[in-house]
Amino acid sequence: MTNTADLDRAIRQHRTTQATVTVTHHGAPLVGQDVVMQQRRHRFLLGSNWGESTLAWANGELTGQAKDLAERRNDQFLQLFNQVTLPFYWGRFEPLRGQPQTDRIRNAARWYQAQGCVLKGHPLCWHTLAPDWLLPLDNQSILQAQIARIQREMSDFAGVIEMWDVVNEAVIMPIFDRYDNGLTRICKELGRIELIRTMFEAARATNPQATLLLNDFDVSPAYDILVEGCLAAGIPIDVIGIQSHMHQGYWGVERTQAVLDRFTRFNKPIHFSENTLVSGCLMPPEIVDLNDYQVSDWPSTPDGEARQAEEVVLHYKTLLAHPLVEGITWWDLSDGGWLNAPAGLLRKDHSPKPAYEALLKLIKGEWWLAPTTFTTNANGQLTFTGFLGEYELSAGMQNVRFTISDKGSSQVTLDL
Repeated sequence: MTNTADLDRAIRQHRTTQATVTVTHHGAPLVGQDVVMQQRRHRFLLGSNWGESTLAWANGELTGQAKDLAERRNDQFLQLFNQVTLPFYWGRFEPLRGQPQTDRIRNAARWYQAQGCVLKGHPLCWHTLAPDWLLPLDNQSILQAQIARIQREMSDFAGVIEMWDVVNEAVIMPIFDRYDNGLTRICKELGRIELIRTMFEAARATNPQATLLLNDFDVSPAYDILVEGCLAAGIPIDVIGIQSHMHQGYWGVERTQAVLDRFTRFNKPIHFSENTLVSGCLMPPEIVDLNDYQVSDWPSTPDGEARQAEEVVLHYKTLLAHPLVEGITWWDLSDGGWLNAPAGLLRKDHSPKPAYEALLKLIKGEWWLAPTTFTTNANGQLTFTGFLGEYELSAGMQNVRFTISDKGSSQVTLDL
């Protein structure tokens, strides 16, 4: 499946339904009635990570132009996305032991929740940005602190954040050698699978309803072999998270599909959890660790923005065409975030790039039912084809919201 026509057919097959809606009034069919139907939300998770400006704005820390820019970013986020990933990097979240930044993150989380967004916490266990106060501890004490950390965060944010990257980048964790950290120490001692088991079991016991992800940037066979070992060991992984930071160039349809094919055998939902495509010069191909490319000025260019827009559309279509993919998270809505890369859908001043406009045209255009008037038939019915998600029917002064979850065909009865 390498052309857009094939991708579009697969998207319609896996993401849409022909819905027959029966409208009644006190149980009797509402015949010959004009009603307005419109989509309100996609079932598919289309998201981005947090913005530091949004965190500051949600906590009342901004004034003047900075506040205006943050609000502009928030508006553009909500036009496009229904999911957000919030930061729980342990060393930043709790730089001093016993003093976590719970209230600050929770204020932002509640704002996103009030806008109807699905929230994910990222990450609970990761060797990078682990707090320095772990270093004097012995391995058993580090392990207990990590377990307690999972229990605390999942308890404190229960009812607000119900999805978590439990373990991040476990493939490299026990062999990570850039600097000493507590998590690499305990992963070396326990092994990857036992560490993952310990963290997932702690998370599941704390919040049995939460959606738990294993997440990694390593798309080599090492990751799917690790997933296989975890599932064989009975570890309760709900979703497989795959990162695709394409700073060195777009993967293309065939490579993306090849990565997906390796994980299809597990029959688990897949989230492409961190996605970037740059709109400037590409990172040199000889760079192995993306963190090694540190430049103060990495501008977005007109040619790069045109290229990014084309690649974004193809990337999203490729992922939606695969039936196991349930979410895509763009990594930094605005330029100048991670690695200072021009990978945003917005420029640094939060003006939209062509990629933003192209995605908006897809998500709220091609993949969306705008307000449309239907007339019910002799049985009080109307039929439409739409993407799975939440819809609203309006008849006179009455509005009814409902959800369509079954692809292919759906039957819905609404009594006014």
